[in-house]
Amino acid sequence: MASVIKEVLTNHKDLLPANKRVREGTLSERSGAYSHARKRLPLETVRAFAERVSLSLIESSPAGFAGRRTFLIDGTTMTLSPTSPLLDAYPPATNQHGESVWPILMLMVAHELQSGCALIPELGAKYGPNNTSEARQAAAIGLRIPTGSIVMADAGFGIFQVAHAMVLAGHDILFRLTKTRFESMRRRAKIISQTAHGMRYRLKWTPSAKEHKTNPDLPADASVMIELHEVKLETGEPLYLVTTLEIASQAAGELYRRRYDVEHDIRDMKISMGIENIRAKSDEMVQKELLCSVVAYNLVVELRREAAKLAGVKPRRLSFTGTWTTMKIYLLQRTPCSASEWLERYEKALRSAANSVLPNRPGRSHPRQAHPRRAKSTKFMKQKAKEPTRKPK
Repeated sequence: MASVIKEVLTNHKDLLPANKRVREGTLSERSGAYSHARKRLPLETVRAFAERVSLSLIESSPAGFAGRRTFLIDGTTMTLSPTSPLLDAYPPATNQHGESVWPILMLMVAHELQSGCALIPELGAKYGPNNTSEARQAAAIGLRIPTGSIVMADAGFGIFQVAHAMVLAGHDILFRLTKTRFESMRRRAKIISQTAHGMRYRLKWTPSAKEHKTNPDLPADASVMIELHEVKLETGEPLYLVTTLEIASQAAGELYRRRYDVEHDIRDMKISMGIENIRAKSDEMVQKELLCSVVAYNLVVELRREAAKLAGVKPRRLSFTGTWTTMKIYLLQRTPCSASEWLERYEKALRSAANSVLPNRPGRSHPRQAHPRRAKSTKFMKQKAKEPTRKPK
């Protein structure tokens, strides 16, 4: 914030109204007024704006599988500034040694498969008395996904509670299952077909007694008609899927393969856009910054989509980071101009982004390895075991 103010006062005084303090160069460089303005901006206004941008961009892109929208959901966590309001809203993790320093925010994201655009995320606490779960967040974000869509998710969401919530919201599902859950369900299923690509079963999926106990809101007669697929992968490993779609095993496997795109989308949002570095000090400001970051992310995705048309490639063949850099250089970090001049800049930005084609990367020839992360500048911000982090009320 401070750097933006200094930049305006140094290089863009033409943006400011003509007054004595501007002429004499005595205008304050402090950021307090801008901070107060951000606080006065209603959260609901930011939320409505972010949602409108997201849905309008999604609606402008072509539909995907069988002419329907497909959304990929996944969860992630973020650490926030260790301020008292955030520690109360998003309690840190605890262990036998006490409470850690950083508030943990859990969020659920949903990305549209064709456009790559993200809906506004579902937020909640990972720990503490008011914590949420991925299943509850998935059910909540399912209500924001346009009715009649296909929802894909990994095995962590392959449970009855999530499947039932998505079907009630008017969606079809394609979830991965764990081997244990698949084998348990297969014993009660009826085989439909068997091909070289896999086996297909049909089942009336009902919750177990344990699931009824842990989810008392489920109706006593809750059920979902589903198909099970055991898909044979090129590696020889089986892929276990559950779906409400009536499709062949090979088609189910090919569609689910696209789910991994969301891993890159989350990385682009958290790392390339810098969302993981939000340092707002209140819950409301954290939400505002997240929502504005989603707007920025979706605009970059739209620029990449338009540039991909120019390059004649699929949007994800263009570098997201390269497109984001292009947007900053050509469109954001420039002086104000007329509409016609801006359109010229936009055309130049498109041509530049169209050159950000990623190289063809063959499959991995070595096993994946975990590498330790670099040391962060915050490593010295530690506390003694069981030392309170909140200010006394």
